[in-house]
Amino acid sequence: MSQFPSSFLLVPIPESPGSDAPHNKIVKIVVLGGSSVGKTALVVRFLTKRFIGDYEANTGALYSRKFTIDGEQISLQVQDTPFVSLEDNSDGISCQEQINRSIYWADGFVFVYSITDYESYRVIRPLHQHIRKIHPNANMPLLLVANKGDLLRARQVPAGEGLRLAGELGGSYAEVSAREGSDGVHAAFQQLCQEVGRLAGGCPGEKRRGLHLARPKSPNMQDLKRRLKQALSSRARAPTAL
Repeated sequence: MSQFPSSFLLVPIPESPGSDAPHNKIVKIVVLGGSSVGKTALVVRFLTKRFIGDYEANTGALYSRKFTIDGEQISLQVQDTPFVSLEDNSDGISCQEQINRSIYWADGFVFVYSITDYESYRVIRPLHQHIRKIHPNANMPLLLVANKGDLLRARQVPAGEGLRLAGELGGSYAEVSAREGSDGVHAAFQQLCQEVGRLAGGCPGEKRRGLHLARPKSPNMQDLKRRLKQALSSRARAPTAL
C-alpha cells in the first residue's frame, strides 16, 4: 500500500546530485503517447488527485515526490513528454530528441492513448519497437493506459484491443478517465511503481551501465507556479474536454 502526504508542491528536480537521501530508492517513470491523449492530465491526477481540462502545449516537465510503497521510502520521478506521432506513410514514429533522452533515462514506461482516437492507439506499437531499439535486452516495466474512458459514445478503440496489445507488449493495462476520478489512475500508476521498485535492485539511484546521457531538464519555476495555480483553481472552473 502507498502513503501520500495530503499536502505537497510539485517541484522540479534539482540539477545537482544528492537531493535524495541515501536510503531512498529512486523510481523513474516516463509518460509517452500521441497528441491530446491526456498525458499531462493523467500525471496531474496521479500526483495531485486534481483534474485540469486545459493545458498549454507540453514542453516536457519532470516532477519529483516522495512516498512510501510496501513499507519502503521511494523518491518518484515522473517525466511528462511532448507528443509522439506516426511518420507519413509508414509505421515508424516521429519524436523529438528530448523523448529519446527520456527513454534512455527511465526505468518504467507509461504508454497512453485515447479511446476516442484510433490514431493514438496506432502509435503505441511502433513506439514500443522504438524503445526496444534503445533498450534491446532490458526488462521493461510497462503500463498501457487507455484514457478518456468517460467518452464511451465516442469510442474508437474497443477495450479488447487494448488488452490484447498490452499482452503483446508484456505490460499491464488500465482503461481510466483522468476527468472523472483519481482512483483508477492512482491504482494503475502505483502498480507500475511497485514493479519498477522490485526490479530496481542495486544501490539507490544507480544508473544503467554505460549510460552517460544527461537527465531530462526540469521545468523552470515560472512554469511550475503557473501549473500549480492551474491545479488550485481548477475546481472553480467548469470542466472542459481534454
